[in-house]
Formats: sequence, structure tokens, C-alpha cells
Amino acid sequence: MLRRASALRPEFCASGALSPPLASGASRAGPPRGSYLLLQVNTETLSSDRLTALEDDIKHNLTDAGLGYRQFSIDAKTRTLRFYPRDEQEADAAFKVVNDIPRASPDEFSVQRAQARIEVALDHQVLQRRAHEAMAQTIEIVRRRIDGTGAVDPQITRQGEDRIVVELPGVSDPERIKALLGTTAKMTFQLVATAGSASNVGGITMIPAADNSRQWPVLNHVEVDGAALTNAAPVIDQQTGQWAVSFSFDHRGATAFAKTTTENVGKMFAIILDNKVIEAPVIRTPITGGNGQITGNFDARTATDLALMLRAGALPVPLNVVEQRSIGPSLGTDSIRAGAISLLVGLLLVIVFMQLFYGLFGLYANLALMANLVLMIAILSLFQATLTLPGMAGMLLTLGMAVDANILINERIREEVRNGRSALAALQNGFERAQSTIVDSNATAFLAHVMLFAFGTGPVRGFALTITIGILTTLFTTMVLSRLLIIRWYAKTRPATLPV
Repeated sequence: MLRRASALRPEFCASGALSPPLASGASRAGPPRGSYLLLQVNTETLSSDRLTALEDDIKHNLTDAGLGYRQFSIDAKTRTLRFYPRDEQEADAAFKVVNDIPRASPDEFSVQRAQARIEVALDHQVLQRRAHEAMAQTIEIVRRRIDGTGAVDPQITRQGEDRIVVELPGVSDPERIKALLGTTAKMTFQLVATAGSASNVGGITMIPAADNSRQWPVLNHVEVDGAALTNAAPVIDQQTGQWAVSFSFDHRGATAFAKTTTENVGKMFAIILDNKVIEAPVIRTPITGGNGQITGNFDARTATDLALMLRAGALPVPLNVVEQRSIGPSLGTDSIRAGAISLLVGLLLVIVFMQLFYGLFGLYANLALMANLVLMIAILSLFQATLTLPGMAGMLLTLGMAVDANILINERIREEVRNGRSALAALQNGFERAQSTIVDSNATAFLAHVMLFAFGTGPVRGFALTITIGILTTLFTTMVLSRLLIIRWYAKTRPATLPV
């Protein structure tokens, strides 16, 4: 039932839901693979949806003006809505009411009279503009949904007028993404019809329950639209200990939700997701807090998926999967090859620089640098990470940061030598004085990239993960391995001067 805590208890389980999201950059065992999906945007629903919304608005405005109506009909081919006033004497007044309905743009629709009949026709050019906007909005929502799964470096591009190509390296099962993208996730809150209620609103529609156990008579008027949701998150219900989805409205949605629950205490309030009634609890008390909770037969996976879809927003138009397949590691081969070449060239330049400027100590720094690269790759392999271009960029930046630490140590040692310190004292003081600076700078960089990994999405998370691992390996190779190599060299040769 609908309580002050706004707990909505559905018998609802999303079919084909995504499995728990993998860590950023992670993939299943086996050879690297990827998924390819070709999606088609169904823009034909824009006109029918808008005409249905206009019908609802017209009925409400005519009822508020004390006017009647009859014989509503929609012609999808001509994008026209037709109806008759209750009698011919009300035709002029009804025409004025319909013509005064707010338009999204001045030329969105036109209103005409054919004797007593009133026709509302949508403008074709306006619909084309709306289709273009819906396409751009759909691409953005698809991107947000995929980013929310933790997929690394997804490629989402538009193809032609109504198609979207989605390429996902490291995701070998396209069914996982297909289930998420194939759900429109349009949520509405509507009252369940009671005796005599249909005469005051725009009619009744029979909507099936989520488990297909029954049909619900639901009033067509949408009391609160899911577009007013500002956040949704999976939570544990404090009363039952089961998984649930909490949600919150913006100011407009909270006001409408409070008004509806205040004026309809004792009535049933249906929560509808993609034309399925999740649940229809009874409003026991007004709910004015602007937030609520959906509870029911959820587990961690289904609660996370539903929250993700609600948070990303409903698709403005349905998506149809035209083609899907798993593809081999050839996905992005040219880009990966270019990234590998840039990583190799950068590494060679760093090695040459250190060798020329610091001689033997530069050689030890280069050995530590190579060990640093091997450790990074080993740790990423341990977690079965998918190496992408952002990951390669993170590796190259990590090597540069590691060189900075070695340069700082070598310059400190040079300074100690110039101050007249003995070889052993110069080595000891050089490492000790550089240590605090190296740790402080790497600690701040570590915290910054942890935040990037926690709050970033897609390529940002892959980049941050590589840098975070690289900082840890840098501290080890610089403060332990480099120092060990130099100390063993000194203990063996006992030089009077240092070759730095």
C-alpha cells in the first residue's frame, strides 16, 4: 500500500536484465571480444503519442469549460485528430478552447472546422524537427545507460537518419546490453478508475499487470510523469530487508505528487512502467516529501538495472535491435595499433633522455621504469582488464610521472655532491630528502584519480584505473627498486665519486 514512506510493493521482475556490472575495464576470461549492436529509432510513434496527449488535453479543457464532446478519432496517416462537439451550438466555443491549447512551437498544429466537426492536424515539418531532436536525445540516453554499466570506452555513433551503432570492447554478450537498451523505461503515475470517474477525465484504458495476472482499468490522465524524476537508486528496504528502488521528484513532480495523493486518499494509484502496471497501491495518507520507494521481488541486479534506466531517463521513442553480434579483437585495431606505437615511442624517448642526462643512474632509472611497466600490465592482467586507448594514455602518463620521481632523486643527489658530501652521504640524503616530496605529490594525484574512477564514466574510469595502479607501482619501483639497485652498485664498487 501507499504509505507516508511511499513504499510501492510490486510483483515485478525485469526479464533479460543485465548481469551485475563488471569493474571498469574488466571483461570475462578468454580472448578479448566485443559486442556490436545496430539499433533503429522508431520515430513514427512521435505523431501518435502527441495526438494522444492532445486528445487528453482537449477533453480536460472542454470539461473545465463546461463543454461536451463525442466521437474522438485519430488518423495516424494524416496525423489528424477529429471530434464533434456535444451539439452544434457549442462548436464555436469548442473551437476556441482547442485553438487556445498551448503549443510547443507556434506552428506545431493547426485547428480547423469542417461544419460541426473540429480537426487538429500536426505540422509535418515540426514533426521532422522533433524526430531529429528525439534522435539526439536517444543517443544521449543510450550513452548514459551504457556508461552506468561500467563498460569501457563504448563507441556510440549515429548511422543515417534513424539508426545508432553501439560497439562495446570487452563485452562478449550483446544480450546483456540489448535488454537494457530495449526497455523504454517510461514511468507514469495514474489513478485507477472507479465508478463514475471516467466522466470527469479523458477515458479509461485497460492496462495489463507486470505479471500478466490481470487487467487494470486506469484513467488516461497522467497525474505525475516519470520525466519529473531527478534520481533513482537501489536500496535495502528497512522494513523487509529486501532490495528496493528509491526515487525522488523535482519541484514540479513533487507538487503534482503531493496534490494527487492529498486529493485522492482512499483511491488506488497505479505505477506504470512501459505500459505495464507494476503495482496499484491504495493512497492511505498524503505524501508531500517528493520521494518514494518501489519494493517487491527485486534482487541486487534487477534493482540496479531499474534504477539505472529511471536515472538515465526514458527513451523519447522506442528502439528496435536490427542487428547484433559478438566480434573479435579486430574492433578498433587501427586505433589500438596507433596507441601502442605512441606508447612505445614515448617510452623510448624517456629512456634515451634518462641515459643521456644521468648516465649510470639513468640506466638504473630505466630498469626501474621497465619494471614499472611490467608491474602495471601484470596487475591489469590479474584483473582481466580490457586495455583501451584511455588505458594506454594512462600508462604513458604514469611512465612520465615515474621519470619525474627519478629525476627528483638524481637532482637531489647532485645537489648533495656539490655541497661536498661524501658519496654515501650524498646517496642517503638524496633519497631521504626526495622521498617526502615524491610521496606527497603521488598521494594527491592518487586521491584525484580515485575520485575520477568513483564518479567518472566510460573512458574516464579506464584512464583513472590505469593511473591509480601506476601510482602504486611507481612508488614501489622508485623508492624500493631504484634504491636497491644503486645501493648494491655502491656496496660492490665503493666509488669515491658518484657518476651522476
